[in-house]
Amino acid sequence: MLTVNSRIRIPESELETTFARSSGPGGQNVNKVNSKAMLRWRARTSEALPDDVRERFLARYRSRITTDGDIIVSSQRYRDQARNVDDARKKLCAMLASVAVPPKKRKPTKPSRAAKQRRLESKQAQARKKQLRRPVRDD
Repeated sequence: MLTVNSRIRIPESELETTFARSSGPGGQNVNKVNSKAMLRWRARTSEALPDDVRERFLARYRSRITTDGDIIVSSQRYRDQARNVDDARKKLCAMLASVAVPPKKRKPTKPSRAAKQRRLESKQAQARKKQLRRPVRDD
């Protein structure tokens, strides 16, 4: 069971883990060990997600979701499979946690009368300062 918070718990039956060879440096070990972990989860059809969280998740990560509605999270940070599986699971948890709480709605505000007055006074002070720097003209 992958637990994100009290509302979101993904059963192990929905997660599919596969392994592949990691890229990058590592000598002969890279050529013979499948240490890269790829975690596949059907986000679009999962029963573990509440509807509001699913909508936010699909909207935010739509570029990472396959045409089948799966999300694939991979990890090749470590040299052994177990740590890479844990890392991929943590990445998925972080992704779900980022959309678990709905964003606060913005309340439109207006600047106060005093703030408007301070802004205008500072503009006038700046204009006076620049005007005093100009050469004096004799007409």
